[in-house]
Amino acid sequence: MADDNVSRETPASVEAEPQAAATLFSDATALDRARRFTHALAEQGEERGLIGPLELPRLWTRHVLNSAIAAPLFPAGRVGDVGSGAGLPGIVLAIARPDVQWVLIEPMERRVAWLSEQVEALGLSNVEVVRARAEEWSKGPVLDAVTARAVSALRTLLPLTAPLVRNGGELIFLKGQNAQVEIDAAAKQMRKFHVVDARVELLGEGVLAEPTRALRGRIARP
Repeated sequence: MADDNVSRETPASVEAEPQAAATLFSDATALDRARRFTHALAEQGEERGLIGPLELPRLWTRHVLNSAIAAPLFPAGRVGDVGSGAGLPGIVLAIARPDVQWVLIEPMERRVAWLSEQVEALGLSNVEVVRARAEEWSKGPVLDAVTARAVSALRTLLPLTAPLVRNGGELIFLKGQNAQVEIDAAAKQMRKFHVVDARVELLGEGVLAEPTRALRGRIARP
């Protein structure tokens, strides 16, 4: 199945691979996996309800590289991706950081099927796919970090993610231009879930056409 996917022609409307891809996926194996994943997403994503038709001309820039630029932020440990969806950022980060164990948490069956297919097709031994809502997580605060991309506002996201992270672990969310506004609006929730050192970091200036904003915070329970 993986061979069939790779051999089919990529849709003409998909964005050409930017030069930055070779920078962010500097290892040849990682770059090959990133290309195969992007190809599969371009070919099947719209049909399977993973991406909209307007995303093909910006698939690399807006989605794949936008996710990959955050890879150096994560600790070498066990990291959850809540609402992994099409695998953005979870699959991309797993490709870029094979030294990290990734747990992709996704409730929708069709998306879980896609994630599982990609893990197998790409040979990602550092990925576990869990079909569940974040609030159904029963293993306690065992993750070293949790990430999410385009899921919900911070004040809504904190109750879903902070309980999964060990004391001293990190929340690293990929956000848009209103990231600081989200921090300001979530002050009460941050106190409730013991999130400290909340800040926004701009990633990819000079590398990406459109930089990524990472909203970061640390769990400091008493």
